[in-house]
Amino acid sequence: MQARPIKHDETPDLFRSELKSIINLDHELIQLSELINWEGLDREFSKFFPSPCGKEATRTRLIVGLFYLKAAYKVSDEDLPQRWVENPYWQYFCGEQYLQHQFPIDRTTISKWRKRLKETDVEKLLAETIRLGLETEIIRENDLEKVIADTTVQEKAITYPTDSKLYFAAREKLVDLSKEHGLDLRQTYIRVGKECLWKSQRYGHAKQMKRMKKQVKKLKTYLGCVYRDVKRQLVTHPDLELYFSEMMCLTEKLLNQKREDKNKLYSLHAPEVECIGKGKANKHYEFGVKVSLVTPSRKNFVIGIQALPGNPYDGHSLRGALNQVEKLTGKRSRSCYVDLGYRGHEETESEVFISRQKKNYQTRKMKAAMKRRNAVEPLIGHLKSDHHLGRNYLKGKLGDQLNAIFSGMGYNLRVILKKLRLLFTNIFYDLYSLIFKNIFFFDKLSALALL
Repeated sequence: MQARPIKHDETPDLFRSELKSIINLDHELIQLSELINWEGLDREFSKFFPSPCGKEATRTRLIVGLFYLKAAYKVSDEDLPQRWVENPYWQYFCGEQYLQHQFPIDRTTISKWRKRLKETDVEKLLAETIRLGLETEIIRENDLEKVIADTTVQEKAITYPTDSKLYFAAREKLVDLSKEHGLDLRQTYIRVGKECLWKSQRYGHAKQMKRMKKQVKKLKTYLGCVYRDVKRQLVTHPDLELYFSEMMCLTEKLLNQKREDKNKLYSLHAPEVECIGKGKANKHYEFGVKVSLVTPSRKNFVIGIQALPGNPYDGHSLRGALNQVEKLTGKRSRSCYVDLGYRGHEETESEVFISRQKKNYQTRKMKAAMKRRNAVEPLIGHLKSDHHLGRNYLKGKLGDQLNAIFSGMGYNLRVILKKLRLLFTNIFYDLYSLIFKNIFFFDKLSALALL
């Protein structure tokens, strides 16, 4: 059932405090809440509740406001309720009229709402931040003609994958599933499995590779024994195949994969993780998903960001990145500046300039624009350190896509809030200086009159 529209009471409540009476209405969050098109977002998200029956849905402004705050301030789902209750500005931003002392929804509601969303739905929230950037003049329409494109890696919240840890974890999961559903295994290898894992890790730390490989082989043997035992028993218990199917498939893939194989399994709880090498000196391999990022050439502002499963070549992702920018902004970029990773890119309607190619440096403006291309690197650093791009906790490929867009959306909101804060500060400073000059002028007149 759709949520009812927000209607604030015109008559004040004597037993509750209105937020307008206890907060500063010139605060940047209050100004931002007045600029956001809440009614348009409500119409977009009302399609998730087409039925007139059932429990009334949570207000769209509350959920969208929580998504915006969570992305802008890098808050987890667990910490969000406490931060929301403590901050009256957050409550007003989410549409509350009176000061609330309890979180209005259950924490799991945020996760349930997020599971309803698709990549195209979250892109509408990103498009709203781009519209706000244009309205506050952080970026202009002319800035959308020249853009910068680059790729980075969004790492998943997994431990560093090793064969010993994967074999040990897979055996433990199969043993736990067997105990849960009443399968009597011949042997579980709980005690000797821990000992082998312990030895393999310490042999590896001591660079004793032959001894380490022997222990890893034992762990693989223990996993194979448990796997075949479960497989034999599932023949007589076909009703349990549904519960074991996913884990059995992952275990079979883990046992059969070799060192030189592609699309290897690196995590049991996140099988979509990929191994990506970006040529970094301090980190040779990163485990997650590749992300494409597009910003204006003159300003640091995210106008396009998307996850790229399958680890595609950078040049093959350029057309999709520019198409997303056109979809979100309604304007096609005239030129795009990229690095050497985009050599051999697909044909696009935009003119592509690749760094270190002297044939592109025809004018002084082109040289300056190519130097400006490096400004995307610190922006990526901010997305990883100040937002959720550095470590993704959302599940599955859909979680990779949503987390990337949430990170770009949060960065844009931080830039907009900073602009609104500085705008109010400058206005106050100009007013103060004007009053001070007038007082000084009248003091001089009074001194001349006394003379």
